[in-house]
Amino acid sequence: MRAARITGGLGALVALVLLSGCAVNERDQQASALSGTIDGAGSSAQASAQEVWIAGFQTANGSATVNYDPAGSGAGRDQFLIGAVAFAGSDAALDPDQTAGDVGRCTAGAGAVDLPLYVSPIALAFNIAGVDELRLDAASVARIFSGDIDRWNDPALVALNPDAALPGARITAVHRSDDSGTTENFTDFLHEAAPADWPDEPSGTFPYEGEAAQGSSGVASVIRDGVDVIGYLDASRATDMGVAQLAVGDDFVKPTPEAAAAILDVSPMQSGRADDDLVIDIDRATDAAGAYPLVLVSYVITCRSYTDAGTGELVGAYLDWVASEAGQDAAAQDAGSSPISAALRERVQAVVDTIG
Repeated sequence: MRAARITGGLGALVALVLLSGCAVNERDQQASALSGTIDGAGSSAQASAQEVWIAGFQTANGSATVNYDPAGSGAGRDQFLIGAVAFAGSDAALDPDQTAGDVGRCTAGAGAVDLPLYVSPIALAFNIAGVDELRLDAASVARIFSGDIDRWNDPALVALNPDAALPGARITAVHRSDDSGTTENFTDFLHEAAPADWPDEPSGTFPYEGEAAQGSSGVASVIRDGVDVIGYLDASRATDMGVAQLAVGDDFVKPTPEAAAAILDVSPMQSGRADDDLVIDIDRATDAAGAYPLVLVSYVITCRSYTDAGTGELVGAYLDWVASEAGQDAAAQDAGSSPISAALRERVQAVVDTIG
């Protein structure tokens, strides 16, 4: 049993942290055998959740320190692969060939795995003068972000929104300027759900010109400050914005945690990977009732084993907390994510138990 396998007590402790509003580096020194520092980097979508997870973990382990730099998924993957950080957060999994062989700080030949620990809808947030509710389908989203639809009163948008007073203003569609897992998930949705209107293969770099911003926070700022603008970002960053509903089957679905969880229930694991490399093949073109297909499954990328045993112990203990029911609930409460299901948590925990 790992030294910090104390998730029940840790859940109570993190609740106290959240209620008291303690900062990440303000910790109650708890008795723990763990000590040392580990660094992670990557997904900006995970940033708020990582703050919550770090606060809870450090509260329970007063001599342990976890640092996380939300530099973006591409930067996080790159830093992990060269050994600059012990773990990475990424909105897109490593390619299968990147997980094998000698990787970063991993024991020679052990390789790396992807663990789905942060789940959230990707919101299509908007700021349109006089419009409080917006309905879109995959084809219209693809045409807006490719530039094929450039005004809000385009007939395709009016047909989807017969009761909205859509203006004749030009659309400003903002995308991520950095190499982003959120962009890769967004373009994967468009390519699968509207291939005729988005023939481009999924990519972490946006394939068209237009307004661009760095990170989720940059996109959020453009939307808040702009007029007649729309952009895609993690739903936890869009709580004070107008958010579009997406057509799924005969209904329009909001980007809620429940709808994000529903799409995972109808999606298989990606084939061609090791059994412990838990990458989900999201069914973007689903017509399942209540499921929201524009969802972000963000991974923590970790070694199976580390060249430094102390690093392995700390990473394993930290992810033991992150994957726990209490850790997932804490992130849902404070970061707006969707907790992974009990069945998925069991699979993730089985992998975490072997990290060392």
